[in-house]
Amino acid sequence: MGADKPVRLAIVEDDARYRGSLEQLFEKASGFDLAASYSGAEAPVRAAQDATRAERRPPWDLVLMDLEMPGMGGVEGTRRLKAAAPEIKVVILTVFEHPATILEAICAGADGYLLKKSRASELLDGLRSVAEGGAPLTPNVARRVLELMREVQPNPPSADAVQAPSRLDLTEREQQVLRGLVEGLSYKQVADILGLSLGTVRTHITAIYRKLQVHSVAEAVSRALRQRIV
Repeated sequence: MGADKPVRLAIVEDDARYRGSLEQLFEKASGFDLAASYSGAEAPVRAAQDATRAERRPPWDLVLMDLEMPGMGGVEGTRRLKAAAPEIKVVILTVFEHPATILEAICAGADGYLLKKSRASELLDGLRSVAEGGAPLTPNVARRVLELMREVQPNPPSADAVQAPSRLDLTEREQQVLRGLVEGLSYKQVADILGLSLGTVRTHITAIYRKLQVHSVAEAVSRALRQRIV
């Protein structure tokens, strides 16, 4: 999203009071255009599918999605939204911190995973980061996913697993950038920490996508965690 172009946002949240609080937040927040607000996932999925069938531009740039709702849940809503319009970024906003739930949402295509207990400033910063192509996980959420991976694969990685980055031909710098994404850092934070320009970080991320055969930060982080690449 360009700096002078607001992010078209849709809220999907079944709790009317909390949805109202979010609406008030985004009506005042700079850089966002609150385009729609829904109490369930079915209506936004239909809207995205209709736009695709009519070959129209997707109705929003970013969807803020609750996880547990009557009818279609947030994971299935995310999966169907991304299938209809992959360019729409979907960010889960939930109270759930269980690593299996987080991983399920990421595997469904979620571009971000934020917690409802986050402060308003943290929520806005997280959404701006995702809108700009930033990392999908806060450090706390990333740690919980790592915990799950350790539970699934409790044994130390084999020699083959240790060599995975070499087999994938990731350079040392690309591994550093990927590690930053896994830790929940934005592109700008990765650039600052590594002393690189934002453009250089984006170039490395493009190479990481190609080598890992993925198309988003979420997919890159998911594969890195699954295969213990970093």
